[in-house]
Amino acid sequence: MRTSEIRSRWLDFFASKDHHIAPSVPLISPDPSILFTIAGMVPFIPYIIGTEKAPWPRVASVQKCIRTNDIDNVGKTTRHGTFFQMNGNFSFGDYFKEGAIDFAFELLTGSVDKGNYGLDADRLWVTLWEEDHESFDVLTKKIGIDPKHIVRLPRNENFWDTGQPGPAGPCAEWHYDRGPAYGPEAVGGNVDPGGDRYLEVWNLVFDQFLRGEGKGKDYPLLGELDAKAIDTGAGLERLAVLLQDKANMYEIDEVYPVIQATEQLTGLKYGQNQDPSVDIRMRVIADHVRSSLMLIGDGVQPGNDGRGYVLRRLVRRAVRAMRLLGVDRAVLPDLLPVSKDVMKLSYPELEQRWGQISDIAYAEEEAFLRTLSSGTTIFDNMVKSAQNKTISGADAFALHDTYGFPIDLTLEMASEAGLQVDQDSFRALMQEQKDRARADAVNKKTGHVDSRIYHELAEKVGGKVDFLGYTESTATAKVMGLLVKGQPQPVVTAPAEVDVILDQTPFWAEMGGQLADQGTITAPGMTLEVTDVQAPIKGLSVHRCRLVEGEVALGEEVTASIDTERRLHIARAHTATHMVHKALHETLGEQATQAGSENSPSRMRFDFRHNQALSSDALGTIEGRVNEQLAKNLAVTDQVMDLDDARALGAMALFGEKYGREVRVVTIGDGWSRELCAGTHVPMTGNIGRITLLGESSIGSGVRRMDALVGDGAYQHQSQEHSLLANLSTLVGRPTEELPGAIENLMSRLKETQKELTQLRTQSVLNQAKELVNKAQEINGVRVINEDLGSLGAADALRTAVLQLRDQLGNERPVVVALTAEVAGKGSLVVATNATAREAGINAGQLVKAAATRAGGGGGGKPDMAQAGLKDPAKLSVAREALTEALSEA
Repeated sequence: MRTSEIRSRWLDFFASKDHHIAPSVPLISPDPSILFTIAGMVPFIPYIIGTEKAPWPRVASVQKCIRTNDIDNVGKTTRHGTFFQMNGNFSFGDYFKEGAIDFAFELLTGSVDKGNYGLDADRLWVTLWEEDHESFDVLTKKIGIDPKHIVRLPRNENFWDTGQPGPAGPCAEWHYDRGPAYGPEAVGGNVDPGGDRYLEVWNLVFDQFLRGEGKGKDYPLLGELDAKAIDTGAGLERLAVLLQDKANMYEIDEVYPVIQATEQLTGLKYGQNQDPSVDIRMRVIADHVRSSLMLIGDGVQPGNDGRGYVLRRLVRRAVRAMRLLGVDRAVLPDLLPVSKDVMKLSYPELEQRWGQISDIAYAEEEAFLRTLSSGTTIFDNMVKSAQNKTISGADAFALHDTYGFPIDLTLEMASEAGLQVDQDSFRALMQEQKDRARADAVNKKTGHVDSRIYHELAEKVGGKVDFLGYTESTATAKVMGLLVKGQPQPVVTAPAEVDVILDQTPFWAEMGGQLADQGTITAPGMTLEVTDVQAPIKGLSVHRCRLVEGEVALGEEVTASIDTERRLHIARAHTATHMVHKALHETLGEQATQAGSENSPSRMRFDFRHNQALSSDALGTIEGRVNEQLAKNLAVTDQVMDLDDARALGAMALFGEKYGREVRVVTIGDGWSRELCAGTHVPMTGNIGRITLLGESSIGSGVRRMDALVGDGAYQHQSQEHSLLANLSTLVGRPTEELPGAIENLMSRLKETQKELTQLRTQSVLNQAKELVNKAQEINGVRVINEDLGSLGAADALRTAVLQLRDQLGNERPVVVALTAEVAGKGSLVVATNATAREAGINAGQLVKAAATRAGGGGGGKPDMAQAGLKDPAKLSVAREALTEALSEA
């Protein structure tokens, strides 16, 4: 049974049981506190813990997941993989233990002909909390599981919680006995006696209790929840291992084809190697190639931090593993399409985005191959300077941080060179870097506030702060929270920096690329200047303020007023961003998807995925199209609707964003542009005026950035350009429409004049140099000219003079010509030797190096000619003296 069929059977089964089928959310986590979607339950956490009401009583999904916390175990065990798919079914106040157990048993053991999996019921084992008598009775009395196959465990081994006070509950973990070929038989209530015989395939979590404070599993159960929930997870890859009768997850149909492709590239056979590291590396390659494919497909770009670093590490580990198997060239063009072809059965969007995915992946591999080349050179130098046969932690860290070398690659290469690496020092430096990055991230996101405080405030305001800013610029509100340096306060007195939470607000919190509103919060005798508004958790607007007058207290009624002029300028930029996005699609195609934006007063920045620079014609087309639509004064409308209805209308959703069941759709004109968007906009495109694209540039692999001026900013830029053209027209003495030709003519004449001037200067230098033949000195049997030519217009003249003098002196005797000059405010030294001098062992490159080093400069070259540069031309005399000394000692 193919993995894609196992997936579809899961969804079909639960659809037949009246479950809503939720599509997988992207691997980019909808929870801002984690980088990736790491479990099937992640999209449903707000409903499980009760912070949001679930839109359906029961739901099922197959969720894409990424976990890299145990990446070092990938390939070494049968179960660890960085990318996996988690089948899940969930109930929110609907069915509970009996229903969940019934569903699990029916789907696992029911007839294949009826859409189930057909596993042998007699080989099922279940672990339960020792006090969960209800589940034990359902399993033994209703389902008919042999009581000997049910293992009762204490709370510390079989109980789920969030790690803090809140929902908690026991689990029912379903295992399947794969037979004696995979390990010893379970005895004495143990389903993990060693080996891989008892494979856990499905975990049912019963969210039954409310837990109190405590550490680990040592906490009180305060009572049962009013609305109980079911949260289950069945690993799709593990089910495939059973249903395809494979030894491990790397041999199932969605992974093994990459191993087969690796065999072809390396000439090695999987499973037939005396060295176990060969099979491990093949499994690492297969896993990491698939994970990289899925991450890039979900919008992740390689980078040096966060999600981008995880992707970069996966690609580089795969490339490194191929290198250790003897393949030094680029391999992703051979491996990535193989993974795509098997994964597209479940995720057809991979085929649609293939051009972009492959471009990003191949570019990253090529960059790393170059890194390996340059880093290996650096490593070789570190080997030469190693003390006590040990590469320092600082050197290993530099290889990792600057050149992207994984530490295990450094360890491998060091071992081959007979050296060790100071791993303790390396890890300490890595930890310092992580601590700094973590501290910076926390500071930027929350201002060092414990996230639990934000969740408590969110509960206090009823789950979210009502946003009134679509229709109101001023509103009366109640102060619900005050934070100073992250700590709650009942009252704050001026002057002070304070974070303020209101029950409702007209202030937009920064999100979706739209900058926050600014303004004031006032009451009689009290003034707060609002400088920023952030949403550290969903629905909670935190106003960052300066209290400049009076005092503010919890429960106080205040007036919140935004800066309407700033809001208008930002709204213009935001609507213009939608229009640029649409015009970009019309010009480049649908694959040019948005990768980020910033809407600030009178200016917008738009990041998009594209693998080459835009021509000036393309930029002109985009700008012209947007201004054409602006001139039509199209209506900008918004409507709240169901997500499926919005998609049916063709509304554009930003990849990686999480949307609820109800979404806001912003439409420009009669459907010309239609996007899911929560931000603020102008009512008519004519309110924007015009836009001016300033240009575009690359900001990373496969991502480009376009900057534009909007409204007043565009008009001011247009006015400045008009004034500039008028001034140029006056200076050139030609009308503006003839300026391009006139300026081109002027530039051509200027180049010709510069060329003539250079020739005259060179001839002057050569005439001066002819006189230097008579100044040749004799040093150790070598004819030497070592003189200064003063100030020159170009370095070429100096080189030409040196070569001409060398030729004039001939080859009968050893000759060295060294000339210095000041060129463009810096010192320049050129040295040349004739063939006779080189035969005598005199090297121009060595002479230049000795002279430049003495004078504080740098340079080099070949034995016949070399040159050096000095920042301080006054040091040229020092260089000439050093050169004379070097020849005297030769």
